[in-house]
Amino acid sequence: MTVALRSSGLLSALIPVDNAPVDAMLRSDFGKYLEGMREIESAGIKRQVEADHILSKYEDKLAIRQFLMTNLVKSPDSNFLRLRIPVQTLASSLGNMGDFPFKDPTEACYKGPTLFIRGTQSRYVADDVFPVIGQFFPKFVVHDIDCGHWVISERPELFRQAVVTFLKDIGSE
Repeated sequence: MTVALRSSGLLSALIPVDNAPVDAMLRSDFGKYLEGMREIESAGIKRQVEADHILSKYEDKLAIRQFLMTNLVKSPDSNFLRLRIPVQTLASSLGNMGDFPFKDPTEACYKGPTLFIRGTQSRYVADDVFPVIGQFFPKFVVHDIDCGHWVISERPELFRQAVVTFLKDIGSE
């Protein structure tokens, strides 16, 4: 959303996933995810199954653990996996991670087609923010998917279908 508002010419369409252009308090789960990632970082693991075993102590849902593990990459100088974004960087950013940098919709607006995909079990895109969304992104539509915040991981096929339909629709305009 920020790229669209800062440099709208770079995009032909926008698809925010379970995020809105408002400041949001992050759920307390993020702290425990950081604990799990710290444990992974210090364990010297070589396989994702080892990371999954560690994360299962912090998160029951496989889809969320799989999303968190997308941050794992093979270290170029060893056989160990490392975190693409170091835990310390994530931890120091956590307090501001839910902030949206634009406060005044009269100062920035993206007029391209925009699909807001939201998880209906998540609280990050509530109905009452639709007016704000419309001010920043006047050509927006909302697509609801029955899941939590981790839409892409929890319901990948429904997410894919929503994106494909949206892109086909805007391509035929």
